[in-house]
Amino acid sequence: MAGKATFFESSLSFPSSRNTQGVQSASTDTPRFVPSSKAQHELDASAQAQDQISRCFNKLRSLRETDSATLKTELNSLFDQLISENYNSLNHDNIHPEVVCEMLMHASRLVPLSQEHLIIKLSQLIHQLLNQLQVIVDEHTLDVLVSYCTRALRTCSSWTHPEVLLALSSLVYGNGSRCHRHLPELLGLNGVLVNYGDPRQPDIELRRSAVHCLANLCLSVPGQPYLEEPYKGACYGILLRTLQSPKPPDVEDIVFCTLLQSALKGTQYFLNGGKWKAVPNQDLGTLLALLKRFMFYGLPGINVEMPQVLYPAPLPQYETVPTAKPEPSQDSATQKKTAGSQQNKKRKSRGKGKKAGAEGKNDDDDLKTGGGGVDQSGWSLGSQSASVTSPSAVTPQLYPSWKKGSSDSEFSDPEGGMQTKLRLYQARVRQSALQCFLAVVKCVEKRILYGYWSSFIPDAPGIGGPPPLTLLTIALKDPSPKVRAGSLQVLSALLEGSRQFLSTAEDTSAPRQAFTPFSAMLASSVRELHRCLLLALVAESSCQTLTQVLKCLAHLVSNVPYNRLRPGLLSPLWKQIRPYVRHRDVNVRVSSLTLFGALVSTQAPLPEIQLLLQQPGSTSALSTSGISTPQELSHNWRLPARRDGEASSPGGGVEGGPEGPCWLLQLCVSLVTQPREEPYSDSDAGGSSGASLEPSPVRLEALQVLAHLVKGYFSLVQTSLLELGQLSSRCLKEQEASVQLHGAKLLEELGTGIIQQYRADANTTPSAKCVPVCQVVNFWSETLGAPLISALQNEQHPTLQTSACDTLSSILPQAFSQLPDKTQVLCITILLGLTYNENSLVKAAAVRALGVYILFPCLREDVMFVADTANAILTALDDRSPNVRAKAAWSLGNLTDTLIVNMQSVGLEFQEEFSDMLLLNMLRSATKASGDKDRVKSNAVRALGNLLHFLQPVHLGKPVFEQPLQEAMRALIETVRGDATMKVRWNACYALGNAFRNHNLPLGSAVWSKEAYSALSYVVTSCKNFKVRIKSAAALSVPSTRDRYGDAQQFAEVWQALAQALEHSEEMEDFLEYRYCASLRSQLCHALLHLLSVCQPDDLPALRSSLSDQSRPVLQGFLVRYLSNKGVTLAAGVDGAAGEEAGDHAVPEDGLMVLNETLTRLKGQLEEAVLDSSEELKTVVDFLEDVMRNFEDVKESDSKDFSLELSKLPQ
Repeated sequence: MAGKATFFESSLSFPSSRNTQGVQSASTDTPRFVPSSKAQHELDASAQAQDQISRCFNKLRSLRETDSATLKTELNSLFDQLISENYNSLNHDNIHPEVVCEMLMHASRLVPLSQEHLIIKLSQLIHQLLNQLQVIVDEHTLDVLVSYCTRALRTCSSWTHPEVLLALSSLVYGNGSRCHRHLPELLGLNGVLVNYGDPRQPDIELRRSAVHCLANLCLSVPGQPYLEEPYKGACYGILLRTLQSPKPPDVEDIVFCTLLQSALKGTQYFLNGGKWKAVPNQDLGTLLALLKRFMFYGLPGINVEMPQVLYPAPLPQYETVPTAKPEPSQDSATQKKTAGSQQNKKRKSRGKGKKAGAEGKNDDDDLKTGGGGVDQSGWSLGSQSASVTSPSAVTPQLYPSWKKGSSDSEFSDPEGGMQTKLRLYQARVRQSALQCFLAVVKCVEKRILYGYWSSFIPDAPGIGGPPPLTLLTIALKDPSPKVRAGSLQVLSALLEGSRQFLSTAEDTSAPRQAFTPFSAMLASSVRELHRCLLLALVAESSCQTLTQVLKCLAHLVSNVPYNRLRPGLLSPLWKQIRPYVRHRDVNVRVSSLTLFGALVSTQAPLPEIQLLLQQPGSTSALSTSGISTPQELSHNWRLPARRDGEASSPGGGVEGGPEGPCWLLQLCVSLVTQPREEPYSDSDAGGSSGASLEPSPVRLEALQVLAHLVKGYFSLVQTSLLELGQLSSRCLKEQEASVQLHGAKLLEELGTGIIQQYRADANTTPSAKCVPVCQVVNFWSETLGAPLISALQNEQHPTLQTSACDTLSSILPQAFSQLPDKTQVLCITILLGLTYNENSLVKAAAVRALGVYILFPCLREDVMFVADTANAILTALDDRSPNVRAKAAWSLGNLTDTLIVNMQSVGLEFQEEFSDMLLLNMLRSATKASGDKDRVKSNAVRALGNLLHFLQPVHLGKPVFEQPLQEAMRALIETVRGDATMKVRWNACYALGNAFRNHNLPLGSAVWSKEAYSALSYVVTSCKNFKVRIKSAAALSVPSTRDRYGDAQQFAEVWQALAQALEHSEEMEDFLEYRYCASLRSQLCHALLHLLSVCQPDDLPALRSSLSDQSRPVLQGFLVRYLSNKGVTLAAGVDGAAGEEAGDHAVPEDGLMVLNETLTRLKGQLEEAVLDSSEELKTVVDFLEDVMRNFEDVKESDSKDFSLELSKLPQ
């Protein structure tokens, strides 16, 4: 398998992507309409060219190797004919790659190395055919031709080498690993490419060709191995030295730009070859310093010296400005222009307004017109641009330099043309440097790159001195829209996934004078990012670059901790992006909606966003009240057409206060449902479900914004609940599957929002009242109609079925019970049927929905429904898909929770009706699932605990239950002792404690009792995770009577484990466990007091041994603090299990009562005790009396302190 070639022109441009899988036509542009006679003429010419090429191919393949002059003449003629053809304009589907390979190999055999002129032409032919025909040469051809080129480089004169290297670069493109036989000759110690690519090489053409060849060697095709060491490192070394070397004095600037572009592309290909490894010859700081230098290469107005190496540091590195002569002001240069030159400039850019979306397609044109598309926004290119904006607009000092007047007219025509060409090539260098930087961001760990944050992200505006050179400098000042877009892409990549790094930013507290903490510096950097990106948003006129600005803002908003920053960052952004929702370009509209989605989803609900959402849209969604951007005319080009109907505009808010519907909600609904009134730009390519509606990307993004809005700010949108339900139903009726899917997602979010309002722990404010149940019933009655049922049964779109199942699971339980019986039966029947679907995603979603329904009060007491659900879950628990098994295990855990609730509420009636055989199957399946993967195991052990708690004497008396019971207990014990995740072990400890609550189990006398207590005792003393220790201590305190702890030895083991755990409760390996210390000590104290309350005389020797050594004062101190509720307060809960945790603990008042009762009981035993047991009993009694005495002292001291504080209060 061999590879592809690249075009090697004077620009040395690299295509962004290459076809490496087959032959493609050279042009994919849509053909223009041409008259039939002209089209026929072009077809005839193409056919003639095909015949000519075929004849040349056949003639060349028919030649045989001789030394005659006739052969040389014929080869020369054939090569000229083949090279002169323009293969890009032909349909070359009939030219087979194997024919081209055979011809090139045959030609290499006909041309001896002594015929240097023919070698040059053969090299040109190889390059042209491989590029224009996009030929994939086979491995044998690659080997033959690379060998021929390397021999030519060793043998022929140096004047032939640039052309030979050109052919070699085409051959090795993406095939570095397949050229392993030739790599020593090319990249060895004295390899050809090593010598020619060395910065000391005087011939710049040879050096440029060699660097280009090295770059193509570094390119790796997906699915093929990368270039191996040490050759990969050799390529990187040459490329790095090329970037570090200065421009030779006798080399033209444009030629040097092409050399830099090749080196940067090669470096990018090298970085794409795998993760960055810190080796001696690959220093990240050196590479980043070079990239920062070339990011500003040739940028007008930038003349600074960059450091040779960038070092990771939180403090910014300041660039030093040399004392070079200042450049003349571009404003002043503009004022010197004559009126005629300005008219000429207008004539030059007049064509820019003919086709929307043409900005950024040609860097040359962009550089001539100052960024492209400027005339469309109403800006002039001279200094008058400041007068066009309103007083609230950006001041001229903040204008990007590319927005100011150009100085092209200062040159004569030839000189101006060369200057424009040079700026174009310099812009390509900057663009290549940014693409290389983007590759660095992707291959280097983010935590390493954050050390260089201050070198590329500003932390404060430059006031009183030169501004720092950062990525935002390029976004604001570079004249090329492609370069500006490249800098924004890099910034987006840096911001993506930076939430944890930016979470330390904070500026809510008062500023410190002595020093600036890192959190404040980071907060300042975040504020500067908002300021500069807003400037870029206002100034940008290229639609492609504007899209990147909006995407970069979305990444920023998604990762910034606004709850730790002073409010006010989001309001200007919110106001500025509102007009862009109606922008002429579809990509800009989609990106602006993406930004709105980020705003309403980040850390929701944010008070600032809540206020912005409540602001009335007094005029229209297109209203730019308070917004004065230079692009106002461009962005609101549809505004005059809508003024007549503004009052009824669906995009606008309702007149009045914030009582009306949310304006963003109304806007998104209108984008989904309302027809567009004006044609948009040419970039609106089909894809909408109706010809008059918005394009699909806009509608889908609007639906996503609605989903985010409902999820984060449900209280603001609940007044439009029925309207949103109708919108979802309308989307479900459409033909396009993606619109149906987003409609179902919106419906699910609506149901989830209602459920969260009704949860007891929901943080609802007095103004955010719950939706009435009758309204919820009405909502679901209208929604659970034909569209949703059709989506559930649409087997052609499993993803839609999955989302519809999730929607059914989001019905409020109180509302479900009031739905018509036929609707309830329909939902249950469909879900039960979908659990047997062949698609694993659908099956998992249906099983999960049943796991939700089994908790509904109106269904959980229905034995038939519980039995049907149990059978479906057990079937899914044996599925091949781990995802299905995980969902089934979760549902099984919910089902067993229902069994426990029914046991307590319904009683024996439910237990008698429930099938014993089904219960046995559930016990066996849960035991089997406890050996599965951790995501299955965590809920399987939870189900085991519930099932063991549910077993009644009628079950335990049957022999068929004996072995499954033992296997279930051993599964729990092994899980507690095992190396599973902490969540699994936590659930296993909870399950054991749950099983211990069943008084019918032979706890204390069964064989597995000792193993269970031993496992819990081991965990409570040795587990690194304190939450697991807490749950194991809670399980050890569950047995209510002494006989359930086993013999005296077993009781002593449990006591010793709890005492040891309490004594060492402040020792931890991970500091994050410190927050659970108090809860752990509280639970251990409660468990110890419980053991003391049930202890018998046989247990006293073990108690005496632990209370008479050096651990006595430690235990006594912890118990006193527990009773006085100091330092050992209970935690609120663990992982959402607050109710379970609270049930395991006892409040200190209960502990005091237990201590008093225990002390009274033991004192009575002491009076009746015989001599041999009186010493042990007296030790325990003395210990408890000391605890009571110290507790009383602490209580009295606290009372005096409180009285003293009261006396100091003013009367």
